[in-house]
Amino acid sequence: MKDDKVIKPGSRWKSHVCSAEAIVVRPPRGEGVPECGGVAMSPLDVEAVPQTIKPGFEGGCLLGKRYRSESTGLEMLCTKPGAGALGFGGEVLEVLNAKPLPSSD
Repeated sequence: MKDDKVIKPGSRWKSHVCSAEAIVVRPPRGEGVPECGGVAMSPLDVEAVPQTIKPGFEGGCLLGKRYRSESTGLEMLCTKPGAGALGFGGEVLEVLNAKPLPSSD
């Protein structure tokens, strides 16, 4: 893996298939790069080469939502929404839902 594609907490990534951008909250346990729309993402400072979304990765990503892979441990925060689903290693990341607060009564 190249040094410019090191996945570490706080690193920012952009999609090549849509307008999506995300920040790594927890890095993956294995090697690879985050994906969006089934296509590898790149660091923000690298010029994006437009590509098309692969079938099965059309789900989109929502601003402010966290996405996670249980199998790899990767967790990302969407900072700019897009039409492609966030993924890693060919699998779509799951949306993390907020934990319910205890009732106050």
